[in-house]
Amino acid sequence: MSSMSESLFGVIENRISPLAGRLSSQRHVIAIRDGFIASMPFLIVGSFMLLFAHPPFAADSTWAFAQWWLGMVKVHEAQIMMPYNMTMGIMALYIASAIAYNLANSYKMNGFMAASLSLMAFLVVAAPQSNNGLPVGSLGGEGIFTAILVALYATELMHFLQKRNIGFKLPEQVPPKIRQSFDLLIPIIAIFITLFPLSLWVQAQFGMLLPQAIMAIFAPVISASDSLPAVLVAVLLCHMLWFAGIHGAVIVGGILQAFWLTNLGLNQQALNAGEPVSHVFIEPFWQFFIVIGGSGSTLGLVLLYLRSQSAHLRTIGKLSIVPGMFNINEPVIFGSPVVMNPILFIPFICAPLVNAVIAWTATKTNLINHVISLAPWTTPAPIGAAWSTGWDWRVIVLIAVLVGIATLIYYPFFKMYERQLLQQEQEQAAAAQPVKEA
Repeated sequence: MSSMSESLFGVIENRISPLAGRLSSQRHVIAIRDGFIASMPFLIVGSFMLLFAHPPFAADSTWAFAQWWLGMVKVHEAQIMMPYNMTMGIMALYIASAIAYNLANSYKMNGFMAASLSLMAFLVVAAPQSNNGLPVGSLGGEGIFTAILVALYATELMHFLQKRNIGFKLPEQVPPKIRQSFDLLIPIIAIFITLFPLSLWVQAQFGMLLPQAIMAIFAPVISASDSLPAVLVAVLLCHMLWFAGIHGAVIVGGILQAFWLTNLGLNQQALNAGEPVSHVFIEPFWQFFIVIGGSGSTLGLVLLYLRSQSAHLRTIGKLSIVPGMFNINEPVIFGSPVVMNPILFIPFICAPLVNAVIAWTATKTNLINHVISLAPWTTPAPIGAAWSTGWDWRVIVLIAVLVGIATLIYYPFFKMYERQLLQQEQEQAAAAQPVKEA
């Protein structure tokens, strides 16, 4: 086991870790990740209002409160859905602006100007105004991949022009704010010379807007990403990086955010249209079903630590139980430690993999609802899972089962590690005993 773990760690350390390190520090990847993070408050609020607009009651419910809620939604549906329409419904606008802002800041450019340019460029290709008004169909989940590409393109175009000092030359007496506004003139013209003709060509050739065409191109990738093998690969990669001391959740989550939000948008569109909800792999599915208590699904391990005979593990358990309830598990990962610990490596990998298979099967067989909403990732798993699945309280039973299974997976390895630490603690205690004089 030792030689196998050393060989595996060598592969992770020498091949996977350097690549992950370069990827995590790449400015465009960071800009995309931070852009999604900046947009998240809008999406959480919008998701909550969607749940409010779809009460978890049958239409023929005889409960007075259920009838009141259903009746209120029927009468005031437009007003209730307005917060959703202005947040989740147009989330690609926030994402395009936020990504451009963060990328521009990495180049030491004016972030606000870059965000404004990106917003305009995205509207040009995703919602061209006509006599019928501004179409919004591509401003939600359908437009996420276009928003990413347009934000990167618009900001890089702005950077290219500024780096080569291409723009209007104004006298030094002109106030800085006015000079900054004129700096956008050439980039705006360049956007209309490049992106606008491309958009017109796509409409003429294929009868669809650019975001719809890009979604058609990405459709096989999106479909593949929403499969059990894709989930298992993501879980495996995330936890192998953690084993090497790299924050795997940040790297893998940053890559998957676009797919997660696209799947969420498609689920919400289906819900609003009264159609079956079909997509499974969305961020709350990861946070509340796969990695309960944090990466490695370590809540079960923390529960074992609380009753450990080892003073070290018992202390780590006491320090980790409250953060673990809120999906924060750095204390147990680095305090145990799990990082570079060959004994805990196998359950650290296996527990979330088993969780993923069980939760995927439960969702696909409709034992629990699909994810239709976002909840803050620090929400305790039973509440967050119920929130994100439209208040399906069956998930509480599933969470309890998953925590129990994870605990059983960790148990034999925990006992092995506990015996090792107990021996060390006994040896230290014996060494600390004063030597009696004859």
